[in-house]
Amino acid sequence: MTRKRSTPWIHRWSRPITAGIATVGAIVTAYLTYTKFTGNEAACPTKGCDIVLSSPYATVFGLPLALFGFLAYASMVVFAIAPLVIKGNRELRSKLENWTGLLLFLGGTAMMVFSGYLMYLLAFEIKAVCTYCIASALFSAMLFILALVGRDWQDIGQLFFTGILVSIIVLIGTLGVYANIKNPDIANRSVPGEAGLPITNISGAAEIALAAHLKQVGAKMYGAYWCPHCHEQKQLFGKEAFSQIGYIECDPKGKNPQPNLCQTAKVQSYPTWVINGQSVAGTQSLEKLAQMSGYTGARNFKNSASGGS
Repeated sequence: MTRKRSTPWIHRWSRPITAGIATVGAIVTAYLTYTKFTGNEAACPTKGCDIVLSSPYATVFGLPLALFGFLAYASMVVFAIAPLVIKGNRELRSKLENWTGLLLFLGGTAMMVFSGYLMYLLAFEIKAVCTYCIASALFSAMLFILALVGRDWQDIGQLFFTGILVSIIVLIGTLGVYANIKNPDIANRSVPGEAGLPITNISGAAEIALAAHLKQVGAKMYGAYWCPHCHEQKQLFGKEAFSQIGYIECDPKGKNPQPNLCQTAKVQSYPTWVINGQSVAGTQSLEKLAQMSGYTGARNFKNSASGGS
């Protein structure tokens, strides 16, 4: 009589563990999505998180990159638990295990490759330490490993071929998405030596008063003429008010460029505000700029509905 082989513990627990890790990842990316949409500062031990969230790499197709991360993690949760909720129907459960097992592997592969590229950007392009980004990369790697070792694969060679193919597709797609980051649409539509797209919003009395106060306290805004978030910041003030802002152009191709000042201020993303010795990156609401600068005048900002980014 042959003894039935026991199921390895990793095969029994890989799906619950995967669901748990993906749930944590979904919570983290949901928080970052909320932070990006509201323009709030991220609860982070370093300023790197806000630097990353305010960088052009944090937006894809006009939406926060974190939103796509949330959808990816949520999908992994569904793939992991789908067969576990099937009771009694062994045939259906077996089919779900096979299909979702492959989807977990493909999803884990895609997420790991994409996270790896983001780690490259973090180290060599953005040059900031973002704990959430690093944690997400670790989660992605763990999901890939769990998908790989969490079940018996009939054809490991075919599996690795599929994984390599998915990795190539993801890498090419990622490079395509980020190909124009340094020369985004605003840069293409603006003329070198100019300030970028024109400011179309009209300033209210409160915007003008705040701008005058920021000028008085020596506040500086560092940006680039092609930067979409910089243009959003300008639109919040309106044309008349922003003309009073101490704006420093960091791109040598922009109007009246002063890249040396940007380097001295260690500007890592655009826009960056320096107010009363305090530095903050990203598009800021006028309410927050008022609070940072000690502005005590009227705060009925007519353009405040545009919010931060």
